[in-house]
Amino acid sequence: MDHFNYRDGVLHAEDVPLTRIAAEVGTPVYVYSAATLTRHFNVFQQALHWAPDYLICYAVKANSNIAVLKLLGDLGAGMDVVSIGEYARARTAGVPGERIVFSGVGKTRDEMRLALEGGIRQFNVESEPELLALSEVASGMGAVAPIAVRVNPDVDAKTHEKIATGKAENKFGIPLARAREVYAQAARLPGIEVVGVDMHIGSQLTDLEPYRQAYAKMADLTRALREDGHVISRLDMGGGLGIPYRRDNNAPPLPIEYGQVIRETVGDLGCSIEIEPGRNIAGNAGVLLSRVIYVKNGEDRDFLIVDAAMNDLIRPAMYGAHHDIVPVIEAPPGVERQPYDVVGPICESGDTFRKGAELPALSAEDLVAFRSAGAYGAVMSSEYNTRPLIPEVMVDGERFAVIRARPTLEEMLSRETLPDWF
Repeated sequence: MDHFNYRDGVLHAEDVPLTRIAAEVGTPVYVYSAATLTRHFNVFQQALHWAPDYLICYAVKANSNIAVLKLLGDLGAGMDVVSIGEYARARTAGVPGERIVFSGVGKTRDEMRLALEGGIRQFNVESEPELLALSEVASGMGAVAPIAVRVNPDVDAKTHEKIATGKAENKFGIPLARAREVYAQAARLPGIEVVGVDMHIGSQLTDLEPYRQAYAKMADLTRALREDGHVISRLDMGGGLGIPYRRDNNAPPLPIEYGQVIRETVGDLGCSIEIEPGRNIAGNAGVLLSRVIYVKNGEDRDFLIVDAAMNDLIRPAMYGAHHDIVPVIEAPPGVERQPYDVVGPICESGDTFRKGAELPALSAEDLVAFRSAGAYGAVMSSEYNTRPLIPEVMVDGERFAVIRARPTLEEMLSRETLPDWF
């Protein structure tokens, strides 16, 4: 469920017509719904109601705007970060260090040091070299770094190959077969405190069976590690639950069903449960609002050229991903639709959002909205073709605010300098 609906023939974000945002802020622009973010977070809380202790660590990489992090943090969310920049965003949003989990395969010693200084719930360690580096940094500071080791269960998540993370050929985690050996090494190292086990198998999962397989292996490993004398008090289950990008397709499993799989597989272990949802909280909480520049009649197809481009929303170009595209002014019932290739203005054939999108007849200046654009949209944008990063807007009921402004060309160019020999 989201809070983007038609009222009196105009698509609204909560109680704000998207036409108003387009008029006052300009296009293209990302628009987020505070009510949807709140609802999605609360649904995950309900999914884990059975757990005596749990923490929902929002995956910051999905949408890292500080206003989004502040909203979720105030609801009680922890944060899953993969860089010191994301860590700084979470802290700026008011999230305390004890609710921040640091993941990622390439943590540097400087990042480790800064996180230890600022406070951290745990590091999810991904390799033996990282474990040794963290031990050196922590012991050199006279500190203790709490860790969970990310274990790769070699489970096929049945998702896009570029967002699968739990198979043997993926770069993430320690092979399950070597986990007990690595945990024994961790227990001997200075500056390291073993607190849990971490596992994450991929993103945009639409089937619960891979989770069940992975978590069953996680439960067996936890029991084995306890037999080895380790105190395993936390289980980080990862995230990756998918969202419905197509309104006409069957919906992925619900968070409540996902929570039941966790309960059935590891609920008897008495551990604090950590999960890392990102897309499932933010994805359907945002749209990309765009304006038609031209309608171009080609030889065998018509093109809808819009002012958003692949540098603003790269998922279709990168993954072949689908986003429903809808007109902001609702078409009357029964109106005839026609196919358009919806494209942006960038000089790349890959700057194509949809081929053959069935839409009512549209003209220059008409507004369209790309649904389910709240995750992996603004965070993956760039300034390719020297196009400014586009604004982000948060809607809360009848009010809205710009939470990231569009830079001017002067501001963009001022970041660069000429060497003094010119």
